[in-house]
Amino acid sequence: MNLYTKQQLALRNGQDKPEIWVAYKGRIYDVSSSRLWKNGKHYEHWAGQDLTDELPDAPHTENVFDKFETIGQLV
Repeated sequence: MNLYTKQQLALRNGQDKPEIWVAYKGRIYDVSSSRLWKNGKHYEHWAGQDLTDELPDAPHTENVFDKFETIGQLV
């Protein structure tokens, strides 16, 4: 599995690079295909970040990540 730093993840925010990635519990997911992450923003969340601490406030469970490809691991 590919390893990425927080700095590398931050570049995949839908603005600096075309990829839209988010991290959750150490895994990085490509959410580029989701219409809900258009332009790298999903409600009050921004792509290119670790969303682990923010998920408890979301109206969905961590199973939402099951539909996205795992790109790598956050180191």
